[in-house]
Amino acid sequence: MSITLQKITRENWEDCIDLKVSLEQQKFVSSNLYSIAEVQFLNNFEALAIYHDNQMVGFTMYGLDPDDNNYWIYRLMIDEKQQGKGYGKHAIKEVLNNLMKKPNCQLIMVGYHQQNTAVHNLYKSIGFVDRGIAPWGEQLAGYEVK
Repeated sequence: MSITLQKITRENWEDCIDLKVSLEQQKFVSSNLYSIAEVQFLNNFEALAIYHDNQMVGFTMYGLDPDDNNYWIYRLMIDEKQQGKGYGKHAIKEVLNNLMKKPNCQLIMVGYHQQNTAVHNLYKSIGFVDRGIAPWGEQLAGYEVK
């Protein structure tokens, strides 16, 4: 499967904000518009579009969190029309590959809504291990880099 991560640019940002998750999933993830704005104020974070071949199918945002010095996947979404095709799993693997090239990357963390069983199962299938509940209420999981 050909999944690539590409920069959000002047040419593609509007396509990115048009991507949406289903109505029931909206409580689990911030909008791409919000995330693109937020990343402007997060040092050491990147916002990237997820492409299958030449079609944008999703969005991700990740980087080094200064609070704990771990790398975090803050956002990962696949457009509702593109879900169920394996794009999310392949996108996470691309994110992991990118992060593992970063200096001192030993642990990659994610946080997600406790009721989001689909994403829980997805991260678990890739090798993320539950790490409890964050003070802000999200389920945490970590991927140890070997």
